[in-house]
Amino acid sequence: MYKSPFSWLLIITLVTGLIGLAFVCVAPASAQTNAPLIIVLTADGPISPAMAEYLARGIQVAERRGAEALIFQLNTPGGAITTMNEMVQDILASQVPVIVYVAPRGGMAASAGTIITLAGHAAAMAPETMIGAASPVGSEGEDLSETLAAKEQNALAATVRALAERRGSAAVAFAESTIREASAASANEALDVGLIDFIATDLNDLLSRLDGFPVLLNGETITLDTRGAEIDHISISFIEQLLLILTNPSIVFILLSVGVQAILIEISSPGGWVAGFIGACCLALAAYGIGVLPVNWFGLLFIAIAFVLFILDIKAPTHGGLTAAGVGSLIVGGLVLFNSPSTPSFQRVSVPLVVGVSVFSGVVFFTIMMIAVRAQRAPIRTGQESMTGKIGVARSAIAPTGSVQVAGELWTAELAPGEEPIPAGARIIVDSVEGIRLKVKSRTP
Repeated sequence: MYKSPFSWLLIITLVTGLIGLAFVCVAPASAQTNAPLIIVLTADGPISPAMAEYLARGIQVAERRGAEALIFQLNTPGGAITTMNEMVQDILASQVPVIVYVAPRGGMAASAGTIITLAGHAAAMAPETMIGAASPVGSEGEDLSETLAAKEQNALAATVRALAERRGSAAVAFAESTIREASAASANEALDVGLIDFIATDLNDLLSRLDGFPVLLNGETITLDTRGAEIDHISISFIEQLLLILTNPSIVFILLSVGVQAILIEISSPGGWVAGFIGACCLALAAYGIGVLPVNWFGLLFIAIAFVLFILDIKAPTHGGLTAAGVGSLIVGGLVLFNSPSTPSFQRVSVPLVVGVSVFSGVVFFTIMMIAVRAQRAPIRTGQESMTGKIGVARSAIAPTGSVQVAGELWTAELAPGEEPIPAGARIIVDSVEGIRLKVKSRTP
């Protein structure tokens, strides 16, 4: 029987679809193994919303794929208490055991990192790492008042007591001392008091120690099976990496400086959009970082004053005096904003960077100021006034009137006082302008 081309096309499409469906259904089954799956996350840096999002995503992936456990490799100097609480809650609510591993060698789980480590269903540390020093500080890194400090310490102490309770009285006592006395311990000291479960030299060593280890997961004791486990490292996403970068105070200061300069350039020469767009994006990104970092908001006042001084030096030139004052104000503002006395060292902005960016900003604005001054002092270069002194050619004899060609245009011209008649074709020079008529003189070669 004859079949139309459309019928054959339909049959081919149907067969191709069935083959593809069979491949999709069969291929995953053939890729499955009986080996347990271990998800590994690596978090390095201050505790931030981006790190919390990374952990939450990793737990979701581990639950969805039915992983045996999730290893959260942590190296942090600490961070915000609110973000830490989110991470602790995610760990405690996880349907997959979360093992917090403080690594690599020389790493730490300081401040809020201590409580996150205690929240793990199991905890381990690499040799030559430390844990502790979890006393609370204010949002700007400052010491809290006596009353507020007592409230925060009591709340955090209750949290660590609950998390360390299963580890024994010695672990509870030491965990509480990290809050009240900012105590810290090496890996061996933490193991001796039962604050952690293992000291593991690397990931493979940790997996061998976890095999057969019992953990309490949502009120039920389960035994981990990590022998021959398949390890899947989940990297931090681009967006999460970007948000981590935006919590670097040096990056935030650069974005703030560039953003304000771009906005001012857009305001001074409206009509474009590139400078304004770049400025708005930089300020938005800087605002995120400032909202996360412990900053002294008083520093923003000095930064604002700095750019006001730059603008004033352009509008009312003082030969760079206001620009120099603006550079000084910008330096002070950057240091006050990020480098308050009690701010942790890892959250401080680089002093050479602040000085360098401030001086560069001052140079940019001083250059703009000099261009503006020259523009104000320059003679008028447009209109009839610009014709004076220009050279042209007489298109007709000028005796005393005629026509000349100057700057590509024909003009009516007459002789300047005291001038002799000028023949056609001779070179002339414009002496003055009266209305729409040029006063010209003969210009000898």
